[in-house]
Amino acid sequence: MTALKPAVDQLPTTAEDVRAAAERLDGVARRTALEYSPRLEDEIGVPVLLKREDIQVCRSFKVRGAYNMIASLSHAGKARGVVCASAGNHAQGVAFACATLEISGRIFLPSNTPRQKRERIAKIGGDWITQVIVDGSFDVANSMATQFAEAHDMVVIPPYDDPRTIAGQGTIGVELLEQMPPDTDSVVIPMGGGGLAAGIAVWIKTMRPEIRVIGVEPEGAASIRAAVQAGEPVTIDHVDSFVDGTAVGRVGSVTFPILRELLDDVVIVPEGAVCSEMLDLYHSEGIIAEPAGALASTAIRRYLPHIPNGPVIAIVSGGNNDLSRYAEVQERSLRHEGMRHYFLVTFPQEPGALRKFLEDVLADDQDIVHFEYTKKNNRDTGPALVGIDIHDPGDIVGLRKRMAASPLRVEQIPTDSEIFRILV
Repeated sequence: MTALKPAVDQLPTTAEDVRAAAERLDGVARRTALEYSPRLEDEIGVPVLLKREDIQVCRSFKVRGAYNMIASLSHAGKARGVVCASAGNHAQGVAFACATLEISGRIFLPSNTPRQKRERIAKIGGDWITQVIVDGSFDVANSMATQFAEAHDMVVIPPYDDPRTIAGQGTIGVELLEQMPPDTDSVVIPMGGGGLAAGIAVWIKTMRPEIRVIGVEPEGAASIRAAVQAGEPVTIDHVDSFVDGTAVGRVGSVTFPILRELLDDVVIVPEGAVCSEMLDLYHSEGIIAEPAGALASTAIRRYLPHIPNGPVIAIVSGGNNDLSRYAEVQERSLRHEGMRHYFLVTFPQEPGALRKFLEDVLADDQDIVHFEYTKKNNRDTGPALVGIDIHDPGDIVGLRKRMAASPLRVEQIPTDSEIFRILV
């Protein structure tokens, strides 16, 4: 081992902790593949490799941290039983560890946890775990789990904010340094509470400090960027729960000093871009990634803060995605890419008004994908919500001109309008 940098050696989790976790997880966690992505290489001009934690045990990296912490408990700690809060993947890791080690566990999940994850948690944990569904966000579930553990003298298993959990996630870094090309430029990592990025950064910055480590957050839950700007963990006002695996309103107090010390950059990506990447991962690589699993490769496509000098690695953190969400994924992607637009159109209530709209306003390659008409008391006019798909984002200019030249009253719906909540 190379000599430790003092800053790294003094952090809550060290490379020695990660090394011990790797030994503990040997034969438990899978050594996941590192695969080339020709699609992403074509886009950015250097090799891009995907670390496939979506095919990990329980289809997520979270099993590494959960198992490492639970397995390292004392005999007395194991006998007391464990409690956790989770948006889904950490819960599966805890359920797996409980069933494997035969330890009782209680798991608190926010109500927005996809049904598929709830069912898998129950199947993985069997009789060793009990689920509690909480009406609220992860932070509410986390608070309830902590209170329950204190009241019943059980051990809390944090999803990210504990040195043992962080060390378990860091075992991905151990594998990466054995798998990656020698001239690797950057490792790009999705972030919610920061445990995955903190663990990987500890190992990489100890062993190969020249490699850039970049964390990625969704625009609607950028709690780590807020903490970096404030100089300490802060609670953000609103959390968009779409990227549910990273929908965390406050970075961990244990993870934050590690991230502040070791990350080279924090990148923010919009949820719509994540949706586009989810679809491309499926169509090109055959990867069914959950939203958080597509964060890193989304950043590589469009948002890297520097031009890479060598190969770049994206952590595909999980694949526990409910396929019923793909309608919403496609909707968000099309709006983000400028291929789908919505308008409030006031039609004269007379025969042929809609036909004239189709003939005079829409081009041949433009389609109405949503039409909701409501007749008002005024008998002369009536509003309709109209969704239109266009062939190229630039075509919106011509469409707006034709609408302006028509006798119709047209108002375009802003992309951030609350009205979209009724559409998906």
